[in-house]
Amino acid sequence: MKVTQHIEKTDETLFSFEVIPPVKGKNIEELYDNIDPLMEFNPPFIDVTTSREEYVYIDRDGLLDKKRTRMRPGTLGICAAIKHKYDVDTIPHVLCGGFTREETEYLLVDCQYLGIDNVMALRGDAMKEEKYFTPTSGGHTYASDLVQQIVDLNKGVYLHEVVETDQGSDFCIGVAGYPEKHMEAPSLKTDLKWLKHKVDLGADYVVTQMFFDNRKYFEFVDRAREMGIEVPIIPGIKPIAVKKHLQLLPQVFRTELPEDLIEAVTACRNNGEVRQVGIEWAIEQSKELRAAGVPVLHFYSMGKSDNIRAIAEAVF
Repeated sequence: MKVTQHIEKTDETLFSFEVIPPVKGKNIEELYDNIDPLMEFNPPFIDVTTSREEYVYIDRDGLLDKKRTRMRPGTLGICAAIKHKYDVDTIPHVLCGGFTREETEYLLVDCQYLGIDNVMALRGDAMKEEKYFTPTSGGHTYASDLVQQIVDLNKGVYLHEVVETDQGSDFCIGVAGYPEKHMEAPSLKTDLKWLKHKVDLGADYVVTQMFFDNRKYFEFVDRAREMGIEVPIIPGIKPIAVKKHLQLLPQVFRTELPEDLIEAVTACRNNGEVRQVGIEWAIEQSKELRAAGVPVLHFYSMGKSDNIRAIAEAVF
């Protein structure tokens, strides 16, 4: 079922979360162990991230050979496994970075065969060795280009042919939104124009980047609506878990942390206390958002579920 259909079925705020594929060599059971405690909150869908490739150096007779690899492959396989095990819709993240248009088309065809109804269309981050995002040769430069490819496929327009069929894809397309603007956008207004462009092309819903001040989300939604963006805008919530998040999150995600949260985390004696502060902050965030009638509360679990479960238990 499509994300938009899940939202339309109820007036209640839904619960969803995002998981990360395990590193190569790890057992999928570890992922299940973190999903199991969250299933009692009846998530209608679960997102599965896709990682960018990275460089590794292989010693070949004293010479280092530079190779590209993916440390966390398996997004589509994990989507299929979760869908089969839990009977829940899964949403693979589809990236521009690291994929050619042909590879993207093959991935989407596989999603169709597996009965996956939703995809999250993202540009993706720059590789670790890059300062700025560099498009893959033969791939897309912008998420809007990726949205267009998915929309075309839904119409039977493949890269090298048009297929007349009544068995084509009908993907529901999610895209990212940034309440505090994307780090590369010159202004929030410009960023919103690009978001509207993705929606005008055919994106069906938006999931926001993490934020820690709900006013940022509410103002973002108001400005989006003023620009004519009418699709559901789902807030993304990430509970702070370790003290280094005070530096890491603003640096990597360009999100601003409220002073009250900074002071509470700074006063913690260890990361166990920080984790509890993060839970309590996210509970208050989630309660206010739910009271405001947001369609879904979407949690960035980062592979661990104990804090997400504590939040969901208090909110749902």
